[in-house]
Amino acid sequence: MSSSARDRLGRLLEARGPSGFETEAASVWRSLADEFADRTWSDVYGSSFAQVGDGGRPRVMLAGHIDEIGLMVHHIDDQGFLYVKEVGGWDPQVLVGQRVEILAAGGAVPGVIGRRAIHLIERSDREKAVKLKDLWIDVGVTSGEQARERVAVGDVAVIRSDTLELGTDLVAARSIDDRIGAVVALEALRLVAEGEAAADVIAVATTQEEVGYASGGGARTSSFELAPDVAVVIDVTHATDHPSLDAKEHGEIKLGEGPVLSRGAVVNQVVFRRLVEAAEREKIPHQVQASPAGSGTDADAIFTSRSGVATGIVSIPNRYMHSPNQIVSMGDVEQAAALIAGFIRELETDTSFIPI
Repeated sequence: MSSSARDRLGRLLEARGPSGFETEAASVWRSLADEFADRTWSDVYGSSFAQVGDGGRPRVMLAGHIDEIGLMVHHIDDQGFLYVKEVGGWDPQVLVGQRVEILAAGGAVPGVIGRRAIHLIERSDREKAVKLKDLWIDVGVTSGEQARERVAVGDVAVIRSDTLELGTDLVAARSIDDRIGAVVALEALRLVAEGEAAADVIAVATTQEEVGYASGGGARTSSFELAPDVAVVIDVTHATDHPSLDAKEHGEIKLGEGPVLSRGAVVNQVVFRRLVEAAEREKIPHQVQASPAGSGTDADAIFTSRSGVATGIVSIPNRYMHSPNQIVSMGDVEQAAALIAGFIRELETDTSFIPI
């Protein structure tokens, strides 16, 4: 990936935006889109849109969710310690001792996540998994009154961490899931803008995927508004190329071996076939993942929008998902954008997505 593309990704990874509070990250995404898109806008749900080729057909939606997991303050005790609830799915074990930033009205408030030191934990309890209710955030005050002057119930927090490059290809960051998908949607849109395509293409940075569940979050509302003919959802999927995972149970997905194409009930058969053909035509290595039921992505909300949307899923292999240091390959990211752009360029005005 070019240095300029890496810079765009870095800006997006550093931006803060837990589910429901994506404003900062969404603003960065739109500013990047403004550099080349014909039009950008946002909706009442907080999702952001960037369009190239208004009026063409088919209408293509590229969706990557802009939110990340985080924490929300729900209690401040009389000593000034903050207790939190999850925003999205966390393993509390990875939170112990982490530095955080609380996005308060007066600006970011730094804090650390505390737990009793190992010396003070009963020996019989040391091997038990810690629960979120047993952790707190220490912001360095001595009373509840002082804490409440800086932080309010309902304020959200993110892990405080810098983006880290590992070798020449791998990148670690807290917000890989799914800023990577949001930036791939933009890069694919940029590639389409540089060439010719019959399609009307709209990239969407959707909101609240991590907490959307059955409601679908911003993917449901944005797909209803756009009424696309076809959608490609870009998200992360679990890389299984590290110790303690069994390929017989979780499949074989590796970093650096190309984007992952999902195949299953949610995925339109024609879209899947055309994505494979685009990968082969562009000589892009790719992996296939079985997804027999729900995908756990924005696709689950999009493919049933209105009378149905032909939907495909392109995923980036991701080690250590929902942790402060998720790892992806930049080669996979670049190839995913090129694959999606190649798929779009081959679409014609009368392309049918009805499986036969």
